[in-house]
Amino acid sequence: MKRRDFLTTTLAAGAWSGVGSADTAPCKQDGPDPSPTPQASSLFPGFESRKIPTTGATINVRRGGSGPPLLLIHGYPQTHAEWHKIVPELTKHFTVVLVDLRGYGDSSKPPDGENHANYSKRAMALDQVEVMRALGYDRFAVVGHDRGARVTWRLAVEHPQCVSRAVILDIVPLPYSNVTREFATQYFHWFFLIQPAPFPETLIGNSAEFYLKSRFLRPTGGTGSMTPEAIAEYVRCFKDPATIHATCEDYRAGATIDLTHADETRDKKIKCPLLVLWGDRGTVGRLYDVMKIWREHATDVRGKALPGGHFLPEEVPDATLAEILPFLTA
Repeated sequence: MKRRDFLTTTLAAGAWSGVGSADTAPCKQDGPDPSPTPQASSLFPGFESRKIPTTGATINVRRGGSGPPLLLIHGYPQTHAEWHKIVPELTKHFTVVLVDLRGYGDSSKPPDGENHANYSKRAMALDQVEVMRALGYDRFAVVGHDRGARVTWRLAVEHPQCVSRAVILDIVPLPYSNVTREFATQYFHWFFLIQPAPFPETLIGNSAEFYLKSRFLRPTGGTGSMTPEAIAEYVRCFKDPATIHATCEDYRAGATIDLTHADETRDKKIKCPLLVLWGDRGTVGRLYDVMKIWREHATDVRGKALPGGHFLPEEVPDATLAEILPFLTA
């Protein structure tokens, strides 16, 4: 069944829990943004909101603060709302640009493309270059978490002229190359989400809010660190069937074309200064020698574990700021 036919049939049948209710309206995909959602707007007072077309998508963008440009890229299954605890301090030093990755939040959900190419980190990285260029920035610092950190890696490798400094939160490159029982247990969703459509989409869609919150309740996270406003924003966007499908495509790309792209650039290292942070209660630090791996992929790298789990900007915002601010302002 084609994606569009599947989504239409499912919506008509009412199988996607909660979709269409007044407080969980599906996210808009394209066009102007005359009335930003109350949840997201309240998290970033004073920020301007725009929709910026790129080569392959339309990206939801917020911008605020003053100073040199700083791009923040969120992870799964979140939106740009994940940065709201650390943004007030960052805007004292930088012009902060917040984006929703293509397929997430209020950005558009393009077709899958051949071999999931439209959700490759290469395509997502190009989105960021084009967004920043549209805002007048040819060179900028970037902080990425989770999926956004994988986009940050592609950015720094494939567009080195654009990235002045990079911060990567709680990932290592190419984790599929070292699969253990603990990895498969903690990251079961990596193997679930890459299954052919509409299998994961159907199961997630039947209890989208429950599934979303389960990602935060795992041992490496916790909803106690997340504000009700942020969770409401995540739920609002994730309940959109198009978002569920697009985020599965993100992971399908991660297990296919992203590996091809990484192999194509295996001899290229990140050349800009790189800071790597991870949670000491998270899975990444338990499974990997994080710094050893990143030293194989970057020429100028430093890093450390922070006293938290996976969702560092929300779990330990002060500790996160204490590391990234001196690095970014050096």
